[in-house]
Amino acid sequence: MTTTLSSPKQALSAAKHQGAPRAGVLAALWVPMDGNGRVLRPALARHLAWLKKAGIHGVLALGSTGEFARMSLAQREETLATIVELAAPLPVLANLSSIRLDEVIALGRAAQRLGVAGATIMPPYFYPVSQADMLEFFLRAADGVDLPFYLYNFPELTSNRISIETAAEFAGRANLVGLKQSGAEFAYHRELIALGREKNFSVFSGADTRLPEAFALGAAGAIGGMVNIVPEFMVEIYRLCREGAAGDIALPAARMVEAGRILTQMQFPLNVACGVEARGFDPGAPKTVVSPESARLYRQIVSDFRMRFAEWGLKTP
Repeated sequence: MTTTLSSPKQALSAAKHQGAPRAGVLAALWVPMDGNGRVLRPALARHLAWLKKAGIHGVLALGSTGEFARMSLAQREETLATIVELAAPLPVLANLSSIRLDEVIALGRAAQRLGVAGATIMPPYFYPVSQADMLEFFLRAADGVDLPFYLYNFPELTSNRISIETAAEFAGRANLVGLKQSGAEFAYHRELIALGREKNFSVFSGADTRLPEAFALGAAGAIGGMVNIVPEFMVEIYRLCREGAAGDIALPAARMVEAGRILTQMQFPLNVACGVEARGFDPGAPKTVVSPESARLYRQIVSDFRMRFAEWGLKTP
């Protein structure tokens, strides 16, 4: 039987007890790799240790920031195992998304064996998908994988949007714990949050630079790429907005907007690597081809970030 959680603090406490996060700030984790596609374990361990110290509440492994689409299934399984080990005791959500249902289920079963807290899933991508077929894809994934599920809506990347009706139907027929809303359609938070209250699932926002607005609408948490770069600001905004901590939100909110402005000079997710490097961490080798033009822009963004971080008093770990 599912119980309704009456406050963000209760939700976060229950998540720690039950495993599946219902609130909090989760890092959509950047994964440093070498030129052969192997995880740079010391670099990842150092980054995760810093994120833990910053007070994040969990990790999304192999999300869009983690560039899962550029990995083979074997790479994803190996990377997930490393993340689960190094992130402990934080709960880890495993993104199972694939255009192929058999890969979703195979990775999901590997995630089960690793003891992850839950699974996220995007619509199958590249080809157009009807809402009926999308729902069937989600339901078959949930039938094949014994984990709490989080739907992951990011239509700019998948070309397929999860409709409110599909989310509602899945919530009524599967173990839906949460939904991550990313992309340009910020207003969609409102409908999804209302549905979450009705169906008892949490909405996590991927709108890193608009978190005060998302929390005002009732989002329970955030899952974002910028957590890799400025976790201090995102955790502080969460505490001020959702936990009732005392303080002025204006400063961290303004700095998130400025950090976002710097990031948008380069395409996602390589822009996240710029911020990771500027904070003093090894982002690893690019996972795709990078032109000389983009390489020059990358160095400029790293320089811009370092200047801002120095102004803001953010120290290199």
